Formats: sequence, C-alpha cells, structure tokens
Amino acid sequence: MELETLKDLYIHELKDLYSVENQIIKALPKMAKAASHPQLAAGFREHLEQTKEHAARLERILKSHGESARGPKCKGMEGVIKEGQEMIDEDADEDVRDAGLIAAAQRVEHYEMAGYGCARTYGQLLGDNKGAKLLQTTLDEEGATDKKLTRLATSVINVDAEK
Repeated sequence: MELETLKDLYIHELKDLYSVENQIIKALPKMAKAASHPQLAAGFREHLEQTKEHAARLERILKSHGESARGPKCKGMEGVIKEGQEMIDEDADEDVRDAGLIAAAQRVEHYEMAGYGCARTYGQLLGDNKGAKLLQTTLDEEGATDKKLTRLATSVINVDAEK
C-alpha cells in the first residue's frame, strides 16, 4: 500500500492496530496463566474480552471504508509481546513476576494508546466522525485498563514483590 494521502495513512494505522489487537488476543491467555495473583489473572481475562471488541470495532471502521482488516503484522507490538513472553519465561519469584507482567502489560497499553490517539485524530480530520468516536471509545478503555494496572501494582502486586 502506498501512503500518498492522510486517508492512506489512516487506513494503514487501522490495519496496524488490528494486527496489534490480534497479537494481544493471543498473548493475554498466556499472561493470565502466568499470573499468580488472582486479581491480575482475572484482569487479563477481562481485558481479553475487551480486546476482542476492540478488534471488532476496527473491522467495522475498515469495512465502512471498503477495506479489509488484512495487513502486515505490526512489528512493534511483536517486540513488546516478545518482551512480555520473556517475563513469563523468567526464573522469578511469583510476586516479582506478577510485577513484571504488569510492567509488560502497561507497555502494551501505552503502545496502543499512542496508535489509537493518532488514528482518532486522522479520522476526525478526514470527517470520519463515527470511526473517530469508536477509536476514542477504545482509547478511553485502554486508558482505564492502564489505570487499573497501576492501582493493582501500587496497592498489592508491587507491595508483595517488595517483601
């Protein structure tokens, strides 16, 4: 795909985000299984369901532009997820691993928030108000997930890892 217009870039970003979400859908069950703290494992499982909805929203936006969701694999997210897998594989104390899993998950959330913020802005500029609204909804959900992870880390997980 040649990127000659902002619309081309918008579609490219949407397809990239779709790849991101699908990689996360595959990674979250592994993270939930690796988590020793029940609240963390439950949070990963809950976010899995939300992530499936994020992918469905992207499909709807792309379809509204006559585009399929197929595109190249997002290499950036591939690397971030690989780092998360390395934390899962680490020979670590359970509480320390949980703290590391939160850090890995927050890297994922921040990567997503950057992409969704850009895509939303492109959608607004291009007059795709419906798409921009859906992207803002996802951006809000990603931000809320990041805040939940921070609260869980600072109230329980990191405290347990410190002991």
